[in-house]
Amino acid sequence: MESLLNTSSTMLFIAFILYLVATLFFGATIRDKHVDHKKQGFAGKLAISLTILGFLAQLVYFITRWMASGHAPVSNMFEFVTFLGMCLVLAFIIIYFMYKLSILGLFALPIALIFIAYASMFPTEIAPLVPSLQSHWLHIHVTTVALGQGILFISFVAGLIYLIHGIDQSKRSGRTISLEVVLYTIFLVIGFIVVSSVFNAMNYSATFEYPLNGKTVTTEYTLPAIAAPNEGVLITEDVMNPLFETPAWMHGADAGSKFNTVIWSFIAGTLLYGLVRLIFRKRVGALLQPLLKNVKPDLVDEINYRSVAIGFPVFTLGGLIFASIWAEIAWGRFWGWDPKEVWALVTWFFYAAYLHLRLSRGWHGEKSAWLAVIGFGIIMFNLIVVNLVLAGLHSYA
Repeated sequence: MESLLNTSSTMLFIAFILYLVATLFFGATIRDKHVDHKKQGFAGKLAISLTILGFLAQLVYFITRWMASGHAPVSNMFEFVTFLGMCLVLAFIIIYFMYKLSILGLFALPIALIFIAYASMFPTEIAPLVPSLQSHWLHIHVTTVALGQGILFISFVAGLIYLIHGIDQSKRSGRTISLEVVLYTIFLVIGFIVVSSVFNAMNYSATFEYPLNGKTVTTEYTLPAIAAPNEGVLITEDVMNPLFETPAWMHGADAGSKFNTVIWSFIAGTLLYGLVRLIFRKRVGALLQPLLKNVKPDLVDEINYRSVAIGFPVFTLGGLIFASIWAEIAWGRFWGWDPKEVWALVTWFFYAAYLHLRLSRGWHGEKSAWLAVIGFGIIMFNLIVVNLVLAGLHSYA
């Protein structure tokens, strides 16, 4: 088992490095005036080759971890987010060979890298499955949801490219501000990764005692405590004292630690974003726009739509149909009002509305791009806030 885990970790690291190098080579293609892969030079061909090798390495990670644990490695945040990044890369490879647009790699692969780095901030140990997860529906439901979301993420990539290319950055407007807010949120995720990596390297730890369901329990903070657990008492000496308590309505297990992580993400992400603005003296959107001057908007818009048209039915199958069947088996009901279920339904309704507006109302171009970006935000809210802040039956994730 130990050798399988070592192999799994090594292959994930190799995949990360290959994706990073591939991103650099995709960046080298930004001056190409052609979107046809056959007309591109060595850099574009090498970039997609490295991407495929990285995906194969990550696939080996997935298989070896499955062999070591005895179940599909999608049962906790580390495993699920890592698998989600792999699905994004798979979706990108498929879309790439359909449309031969290298600029997608310059944006899609960094998101996959962020997912892998974000996942590494969570515990990587293999733990026994809780009873409700001991089912073959774990393999079916969770993997299908991740695949659907990975395909939908390509629509976000295409939509973001469309907006950065098309919005006039020479003047301040509601559109430029909205786009900048989207880019700022990406910095928040990067900020979480940076600050978590720093304090992990310092082996920082602080323990609190707090009441939960009539018992006194403990929780460990891996980041300095800005927000203590509600009615919590710090029992670790010589560490930073908290500034305030977590609101009482955040009552789930480790709610204080999760809320504290979100606060640190905002602090670190904002500082990182401010540093970029200070160095380059311009909005991030304006900084990226010259890289996309050769993009064909109609082609990017088509990719945006096709990604939703493919990803939506896959997500429907995994996130609603398979999820309802498993809920009936595990909890004796097809539907409850668990936060995870609610946001899955919100996601489904949103992308259903996207397709309706696109096909019936003619929402193409910028309107469609904004919808793709908002959809990505809804999925990320489900992935981060619902998992880290809100308590529910899915809190074990």
